[in-house]
Order: sequence, then structure tokens, then C-alpha cells
Amino acid sequence: MCVRHASNCSLPAAPPGSPSSAARNRCVDAAEACTADTRCRRLRTAYVAQCLGPASPGSCPRARCRRALRRFFARGPPPLTHALLFCPCGGPACAERRRQTFVPSCAFSGPGAAPPSCLASLEACERSRVCRPRLLAFQASCGPAPSCLSAYAGLVGTAVTPNYVDNASARVAPWCDCGASGNRREECEAFRGLFTRNRCLDGAIQAFDGWPPILHDLDPHQDSEHSLLQVGAQRKGEPAAFVLPPPTLPCQLGLVGGIIGLGWWG
Repeated sequence: MCVRHASNCSLPAAPPGSPSSAARNRCVDAAEACTADTRCRRLRTAYVAQCLGPASPGSCPRARCRRALRRFFARGPPPLTHALLFCPCGGPACAERRRQTFVPSCAFSGPGAAPPSCLASLEACERSRVCRPRLLAFQASCGPAPSCLSAYAGLVGTAVTPNYVDNASARVAPWCDCGASGNRREECEAFRGLFTRNRCLDGAIQAFDGWPPILHDLDPHQDSEHSLLQVGAQRKGEPAAFVLPPPTLPCQLGLVGGIIGLGWWG
């Protein structure tokens, strides 16, 4: 059973090698663990209500939905919120549940069938005081370190919200493409490659086993939103250059090199 304090929570586990251990749906376990915790349940209920709330025909209350999602990942117990977002899956039923974790029909994809240009998403992030420091935090943290997943979770609910692209893999990407990026194709692909060709991120998601030790060490009462913003913070007036990490580490060799300017801090 998951007790009130998230640092003491543990997901039920089948005995190693047992027939049910490979077949169990860890995303269901994660949802049940969140439901058993008062704070996680309250914040999750809030974002689901916002994301499925009333809106004009053909649209959804995306701003309210994303705000509630940011609150969930900022204020919810990290072991529980991360278990929901990164639960390991061995089949399509589990993977589809994982893909649907945060009501992607509102929070992730747009109203149209075709995704927008990644350059438009990046420019929207550049103008956002919420998104810009989180994207910089993700860039800085998603090396061979456990903080990669925390920084990734910090992007959920922003203009570049990422999600799983299907229920057959653990591949992730923002809702955008580079088909119409013209002579800025390289810049566009470099940005999208932070998610689609980031070996550090891929490795961190694949290595997530439900309750990695690093999450037990996190203070469940810490305001992780404040911590995320501190990673990417710079003094007013300094340029915030969106520079892809140099491919000096094995897990980063799949990234496209280059520089994407994120303008100036306002």
C-alpha cells in the first residue's frame, strides 16, 4: 500500500521471474498509487477536469488544461507523478494508457489533424516566460543524469509539450513537424532532435523501472517548479542562447549540432 508520504511509496511488484511480472500493467499500478495518495489524487483530478472541461465547439480549454498539468508536475509527489509519466510498458495496452496520461487530445495535439511547424512551437516557447526557462532546463539537464526526467516533465503543459508518439514504442516528440520549415529546416530538425534523437532522454526513459532510487531522495514537499525555473534562470538582460550540447558524451551522439537563438530575456 502507498502511504501518505510519497518518499515511502512503493509500487506493488510481482516476484522476479514470475509469469505476472512481465505481463503486469505498470501504468495501472502508477495510477492506483496516485489515487491512494491524497495530494496526487487531488492534483490529477484537477487537471483531468480542466482538460475535459467545457469549451467552444471543436476546441478545448488548452490554457487552463496546461496550467493544471504544470501544477500537477510541480506540486505532486515526484515519485508518483514520474511513475505515471514514465511507467515502463511491455505491450500496446499499457503504452496507450501511458500515452493518454495527460489528456493529449487537449494538452498535446491541436484541433487539426496536421501538426504545426516545430519552428512555430519553438517561437511560442521563446515568447513564454513559462516555457523558455523550462526548455533551457531540459537542454541543460538531459545529459547522463537522473535530472533529465524531471526536466522533461517540466515541459509538459508548455508550448512544446512532448508526449509518446505511439503505443508501440517509448519514442517521444512535441506535436510538430519540420515539413514546411523551408531554409530553416536544419534549425527545425535540431530542435525536434532534442526529443527524437536524444540518446540521454531515450536511455533515461528506458531505464525507468517504477521507483528509481533517485526519486526516493527527493523531498516530496519541495516546489519542483521553482527548482526547474532556477536551472534555466539568467539575469535580466543576458542573452539566452539555445545551444545544443556538443556531442562529447556517448548518449548525446544522436543530437544534431547547431544553435537555435531563444532571443533575450525580457
